[in-house]
Order: sequence, then structure tokens, then C-alpha cells
Amino acid sequence: LSLVLSLGATKDMGKMLGGDEEKDPDAAKKEEERQEALRQEEEERKAKYAKMEAEREVMRQGIRDKYGIKKKEEKEAEAQAALEANAEGSLTRPKKAIPPGCGDEEEEEEESILDTVIKYLPGPLQDMFKK
Repeated sequence: LSLVLSLGATKDMGKMLGGDEEKDPDAAKKEEERQEALRQEEEERKAKYAKMEAEREVMRQGIRDKYGIKKKEEKEAEAQAALEANAEGSLTRPKKAIPPGCGDEEEEEEESILDTVIKYLPGPLQDMFKK
């Protein structure tokens, strides 16, 4: 009895140490079937999650419609369209907020307003402001 156990143990030890292993003639076929099963499971999982995400997106869109919320992509698209619409009529660089020369005229107007006010003051006050 112990002899049989020792023979079985040495046979297993030889396999563990990298000795000759019994070759399974259908090993390649089994491995291919296993890989195919894994691929099929992965496809089913992806389909399941795609379906769940589609249902969630329908719910999200309902909420967006109810509260008037826009998607981030829609906001960016509208902002880009607004920029393009502003630049559409211009063939050159963007227009400046204040046309050139306007700032100088405003200063001159302020001086003339001050002069006008001084004209209406009594004589002694006019002398004070002119100095």
C-alpha cells in the first residue's frame, strides 16, 4: 500500500518539477472553446451595460427637459455658434470697443464744460478757478 502511494506521489512530483506531462489531445480545442465563451460573456456584459446606460440617458433627458437644463456639449456648441455669428460679418480683426479718437474728444468736452461753468460763476470765483 505504501509503495503505491509513493509511486503516485513521485509521478505527481515529477509533473510539479516540470517533468513530462500527459498531453491532452483536445487541449487546443478546449482552450479555443474557453476563449470563445469568454468573448461571448464579454459581449453580453457590454450589451447589458449599454442597455442600462441608454435607459439612464432617457431618464436624464426627461429631467433636462423638465427643468430646462442643457448638456455641457450643447452649451459649448451654443457658445461656439455665438462666437462664429459675431465674427461672421467681419473680414478683418474684431472691432474695438471704443473707436480710435473718441477718448481724446471726451477730454476736450470735459474741459469745455468746466469753462462753461466758470463763465457763470461770479467774478471773484472765476479768478480763483483760472489760477
